[in-house]
Amino acid sequence: MKAGVFLYPWDVVGDPDAAARIADLGARQVTLASAYHSTRALTPRHPAHRVVTAEHAAVLYPPDPDRWAGRALAPYRQSWTPGDDPYGEAAGALAAAGLEVHSWVVLAHSSRLGAEHPDTSVVNAYGDRYPWAPCIARPAVRDYLVDLAAEAAARPGAHGTELESCGWYGFAHLHAHDKVAGVGLGDAAQYLMSLCFCVVCREGYGEEGVDPETLTVAVRRALEPVWSAAGGSPESGRDGIAKLLGPEQADATLAWRGRVARTVQEAAVAAVRAATPPGFQVLLHADPVPYRTGANVGVEPDHVVAVADGVVLPCTGSDAVREAVLGPFAGRGGVRAANFGVVTGMGGSPRTLERDAAHAASLGADQLRLYHAGLASGPDLEAVAAALSRLG
Repeated sequence: MKAGVFLYPWDVVGDPDAAARIADLGARQVTLASAYHSTRALTPRHPAHRVVTAEHAAVLYPPDPDRWAGRALAPYRQSWTPGDDPYGEAAGALAAAGLEVHSWVVLAHSSRLGAEHPDTSVVNAYGDRYPWAPCIARPAVRDYLVDLAAEAAARPGAHGTELESCGWYGFAHLHAHDKVAGVGLGDAAQYLMSLCFCVVCREGYGEEGVDPETLTVAVRRALEPVWSAAGGSPESGRDGIAKLLGPEQADATLAWRGRVARTVQEAAVAAVRAATPPGFQVLLHADPVPYRTGANVGVEPDHVVAVADGVVLPCTGSDAVREAVLGPFAGRGGVRAANFGVVTGMGGSPRTLERDAAHAASLGADQLRLYHAGLASGPDLEAVAAALSRLG
């Protein structure tokens, strides 16, 4: 079972032992960030630093000036890792250690983009903007994300790419100093809080037969009991959305957002394929529930396996979690990579990896992804290496 680990370039650049240490884990692939969102990351083994603060979403390679010349929306360059091309330097070191390198591209997630270009952001039913969440229905945003996907994926020496956030982002966001847990939002309420009401989405709802002003009022009305209820809203699933919003309006929003997401995914994958040689693997980080938002975007399983080469699915947790995400892809072909957290302090479970991976394989997973080899402690990595040695 092919296993790959996630890494940032700063885990490798400046550490002459990093690539060999990763190869010794028993992994065959590294999914290396080439375009990533802002983060504060621990580097527990690096000889020169312990914390890297990536202050904004950025590309970790030199972007093509001709591609982006004169465009309002263009990728930001990083300044926190030495060198002009930290991705390229790290990829070269990893490849020299015998590891297969794939690019890791985060698309619709950029707080700096939203701060500097407010009209690109998702706008909720209350008029609040989500600067971290570009609205993928806006033509300029879609064009930017598609070109970013092609450029950031097709890095020299890469054998494939994994596209994260290739779809809708919404309310949920691991934001600095988050203070939004005072009211519990169930799955359905999260969806309502993630609906976009920018001018393009308003027109889109109209195309689906729903007046956008009426829909705005309906969303606010549906959420009002959520704000006043002691336990928030437990409603979940498509039925829960219909219960809160009404079947007609729920169907209209789901139809519009599904159409937009499919179009963006098709365009992004096509752009990557046009920029890469035959055999270049394109996977999407995904969730089989189409209305879900975030890093693992909601997809329609039949659609996504017809467009991309497969999916990377979040499999950390109970057997039921794995059954829920892998089950809808059973018998549909394509790569099904089970993504497991292996950082104990971040909710991962490296000591149960062997058992959990075997369970995922029984459900149809044919590859492993391990998050995240740069962030994990020494004991966590020892547990990973032991599990991979037994999994073969």
